[in-house]
Amino acid sequence: MASQPVTWSSVSKSARGLLTTMQHTLTVFGLSAVAVLALLYTNPDAAKKVSELLHPEAAAPAPAPVVAAAPAQPVVQAVAVDQAEDIKDAKLLGTAKQQKNVTSWLAKRYRVAGDAANMLVSTAYMTAHEIKLDPLLILAVMAIESGLNPFAESPMGAKGLMQVMAKVHHDKFEQVGGAEAALNPVANIRVGAQILKDYVKRTGSVEGGLKTYVGAADFESDSGYGAKVLAEYNRLKQVARGKYVPTRTPPAPAQMVVKESAPATPAVKAGEAAVAETKSEALANL
Repeated sequence: MASQPVTWSSVSKSARGLLTTMQHTLTVFGLSAVAVLALLYTNPDAAKKVSELLHPEAAAPAPAPVVAAAPAQPVVQAVAVDQAEDIKDAKLLGTAKQQKNVTSWLAKRYRVAGDAANMLVSTAYMTAHEIKLDPLLILAVMAIESGLNPFAESPMGAKGLMQVMAKVHHDKFEQVGGAEAALNPVANIRVGAQILKDYVKRTGSVEGGLKTYVGAADFESDSGYGAKVLAEYNRLKQVARGKYVPTRTPPAPAQMVVKESAPATPAVKAGEAAVAETKSEALANL
């Protein structure tokens, strides 16, 4: 069968037919797209499913409900408490300069080797930081109790730097090696400091705690023990601040008894006033 010659009219008809078919196809697709968009617009669930099918990696869980923020005041209070604790901790640890001042002063006052005094002071500061007690109070008790002698022992059986009765407080020594550790400086300081803190907490005051510590809780007086410790404590506070404090405490002047006689002259009165002033200063240093 012979092929028919290609003419311009046949090409034109074919092109028009193809364009018509394309127009119809595009119309159908357009109408379908409009219908799908209308369906998705009116049906959110369907839209969500289609979105997940088209973009599975973009699917994310629904946002969590917004919870109203808590008032800022408790947070501010918590921060303030943390800052106060930090300040308190820094005070208990002290600075290197403060510890150096205290170490040097105690070594001279109690004639202790520098390295030994440094070890005792460092241990007192670290223990104080752990149990939350003033390190200078611990050192003051050590000074009055034993003169910083780790091997001191009283006739009653109190041992070590803080003169702890190992038989009475054996439960506390169990945590640091048993009663045999009473002469261990680190163990003795730790146990003695904990006992002191418990007494201060129980009585509600440092004075009451010291009175109980020395075994005078049931007596009217502690025979001046508390006053001696607090006087040494006040000296250590001055030393830690960098102030000059003599390593030898002058003894209190002897009490003078003067019989009544003729009215004193102005010179005698001035002398009595000087003696009274000296007594006041000595009491202030105790």
